[in-house]
Amino acid sequence: MKPTPPPAVLPGTMNALPPNSTQASELASEPAFDREILTQRWFELTRETMPGLAAERGWPVRFDHCFQRILLDNAVGGPWREAIRAPAYVHAPARVLARAISLGEACAAGELDLATLNRRSLDWRGTAGPKHSRR
Repeated sequence: MKPTPPPAVLPGTMNALPPNSTQASELASEPAFDREILTQRWFELTRETMPGLAAERGWPVRFDHCFQRILLDNAVGGPWREAIRAPAYVHAPARVLARAISLGEACAAGELDLATLNRRSLDWRGTAGPKHSRR
């Protein structure tokens, strides 16, 4: 399946990016040395913040690599591995990483539905979801 570009406005949102996402967007336009800050924010968000909220929010995933898949797929509009060489945090353009961070921040803030993003990601990949049962 060919990746489709992400919509200008995600379903259920007023803007393409939430108001509090300017930090990630601004970082993407700064000089290359800010790539380290983007990468640090990426790992903080996907390894700490989102997994810490997963049980409380009833999210369908709880592991860092799952959040990374969901956010990157939605940032590129299809399976991220079709658009970015692994590891994505090294090879993704700064604007893509910033968009993925913004999507994650919106989910963490309750402004965007992670389950919807997950379903979209799984649909692009033609999978039904995790093979293990949720505890």
